[in-house]
Amino acid sequence: MTGVSQGARALPAPPLRSFLGPYAGYRLSGYPPGVHLGMPAPELTVVVSLDSPLAVTATAHPEQPAGAWGALASGLATSAVTIAHDGTQHGVQLALTPAGSRALLGAPAGALGAWIVDLRDVLGPDARELTERIAAEPGWPGRFAILDEVLLRRAVDDAVDRNLARAWQRLTSPGAPRVADVAREIGWSRRHLVGRFTAEFGVGPKDAMRVARFHRSKGLQQLCPSMTLADVAARCGFYDQAHLAREWRALAGVPPSRWRADEQFPLVQDDARFDGASSGA
Repeated sequence: MTGVSQGARALPAPPLRSFLGPYAGYRLSGYPPGVHLGMPAPELTVVVSLDSPLAVTATAHPEQPAGAWGALASGLATSAVTIAHDGTQHGVQLALTPAGSRALLGAPAGALGAWIVDLRDVLGPDARELTERIAAEPGWPGRFAILDEVLLRRAVDDAVDRNLARAWQRLTSPGAPRVADVAREIGWSRRHLVGRFTAEFGVGPKDAMRVARFHRSKGLQQLCPSMTLADVAARCGFYDQAHLAREWRALAGVPPSRWRADEQFPLVQDDARFDGASSGA
C-alpha cells in the first residue's frame, strides 16, 4: 500500500511571526503501522491531533513515562521522542521560538524543559476552544485562521532578556562562535551566561549549538535527499561524516542513514517539499 500525504502550510499573522514558524497541517494515511521519531529541534513543539491522541512510547525526559496526548506542548530537548502510529496521522503542528514560549504559552522554554505537557496545562481554557474549533472546521485555511485568532488574543509582551536573546541567536546560527566569545560579547562571564541561558531555554549553550546543527543537517537531507552524508557534514559544520554519525546517534538514537531508510512519514513541519497548496482536511 502506498501512503498518501495531504495538508497545507501557512505563515501566521504578521504580529505572530517572531513567535512561531509556519503553521503545518497534515493528514497522512495508508502507511504501514510503525514508529515515527520526533527529532530534537531549536523550537518548542505544539501539536493538536485531529483523529486520535498521539501515542508517545518514549519521551525525551528520563523521568517522564510513555503516554498519549490529544493536544500537547513540549520544550527543547536533546533526544528524540518515539511516536507509535497505525499508519495514519492527522493534525496541526506549530514550532515556537523561545520568545514565542513566553508570549504565547506564558512561560519561558526552561519551564517546560524536555517534558511533554497537555496543552491545557499551558493554555488553560484557550486550549479547549482551540482544539474544539479546529476539529469542527473542515478546511486548512479556516483552521489556520482560528490559530491566528486565539494566538493573537493570547500574545503578551514578555520578551526574553536581550542579552539572552542575542546569545541564543549567535549560538544557534551557522558558524556559531565559542560560548566564551559570546559571553564576552554581551559582557557576562561564561559561568553566568551558562546559568542564565540554561534557566531560560532549558538546555545549555553547547547543547543548543548541537541541536541547531543537527536540525540543519536533518533539513538539508530532506531538501537534498541525493546529497552524500559527507557533503551534509561539511555543509552543516561537522568535523567529518563520522562526527555527523556520532551526533545523530547521540541526539536521534539512530545514524542518519538508518533514519533515511526507516522514516515513513513526510516530516511536514519543516519539509519544504510538502504540498502547501493542498486544501484537503
